[in-house]
Amino acid sequence: MQARVNCPERAVRVSLSGGWLLVVLLVAVVGLPVAGWAQAESNPPVQLPLTPVPGGAGMGEARGSYVAEAVGNDVYIRSGPGTNFYHCGKLYASDRVQVSKSQDGWSCIVPPPGSFSWIAAQYVSINLQNPTMGLVTGDNVGVYAGSDYVLPMHSTSKQVSLNRGQLVKLLGEEKDNYYKIVPPQGAYLWVSSQFLQTATPAVSKPPIVDVGAMAQAVPAGKPPADANAAPLAGLDLYHALSEQVKAEHQKPIAEQNYAQIKKKLLELVANKDGGRTTRYAEYTLKQVERYELACTVSKEMELQNKELQKVTAKIDEARVTKLAQVVDTSKFALVGKLENSSVYGTAGSMKRFRMLDDSGKTVCYVTPTGTAAGMDLSKFVGHKVGLVGKIEPHEATARALIQFNEIVQLD
Repeated sequence: MQARVNCPERAVRVSLSGGWLLVVLLVAVVGLPVAGWAQAESNPPVQLPLTPVPGGAGMGEARGSYVAEAVGNDVYIRSGPGTNFYHCGKLYASDRVQVSKSQDGWSCIVPPPGSFSWIAAQYVSINLQNPTMGLVTGDNVGVYAGSDYVLPMHSTSKQVSLNRGQLVKLLGEEKDNYYKIVPPQGAYLWVSSQFLQTATPAVSKPPIVDVGAMAQAVPAGKPPADANAAPLAGLDLYHALSEQVKAEHQKPIAEQNYAQIKKKLLELVANKDGGRTTRYAEYTLKQVERYELACTVSKEMELQNKELQKVTAKIDEARVTKLAQVVDTSKFALVGKLENSSVYGTAGSMKRFRMLDDSGKTVCYVTPTGTAAGMDLSKFVGHKVGLVGKIEPHEATARALIQFNEIVQLD
């Protein structure tokens, strides 16, 4: 049975069986350093020689940094110092890693190329101008070791905490409300020390977590050993391509073109004897493919915006045309269909007509006055017209009577 005991500045895993139960109780009451006790009670593991490194004290038990090389294949990289932690990848013979510290038979390493971490999406704001970068919007936001075999919500190994305003590099994938990111500075993974051996003299500064930086493992100006001549020559080319990818990504998204870089990376990937170079090239190739996808999406959005502008322009043009065809009827006393009136059609009487609504019912009677009285109104009979005039009550018919001096045909 396992439990996590939280002290003011540490969280340690201890067993609840046997004598360890007493340790848990002492930690909870007086905060005794469990890790120190555990090491005192057991034989200390055989550790590789360490050289002090600036800032190493920040790692708790970190005392130095050195480059180590894997001595076997399918060596698990784990999220913590123990087999009970989930694995985040594998190392193969001759793979090199930067070891930051060792404890209890486990080596704490800088995440190698291909590693990733998870961060809750709700605390990250994506830069729309550069969708590969995100800004942390909360304080004490946890970053957790990522694995292709563990869901984000079950990735419980916390690597580091970030605060508001810090930047993270996105790897273009969101899963279960978590963003996949490049492990930030201070994030570490673990490998069993029995599968590592010292590879080169200690370095003064750990490499930046960047696939291109791995090419600098060989001192400049010194030729590699004969056994590694071909891979290191490939690393030089890979490093140059990695720098070209960075430079291309700094350009505006509409100007980015990775065709030639991608072609050369594919050649490195096709070399099955390339060792580390092949694996680094595969990782960078995937990164380039994500950049190309972003370029494609940007171009498609630009085309869609242009098409939308064309459609909007056509709609506006049609609207203006339609409005021009609309007749202002506000000046008319009445709009309807003009028909002859049989009631007021006798000789010697004032000429009158009747107006019908859309259903064919008589609305009122109308009679021309002024300039309209001398017009030939027969051509308006049977048509929809608008009358300009004065409306008066007509007691004989209990309707209105319109005396109009202007008539306009509307159909």
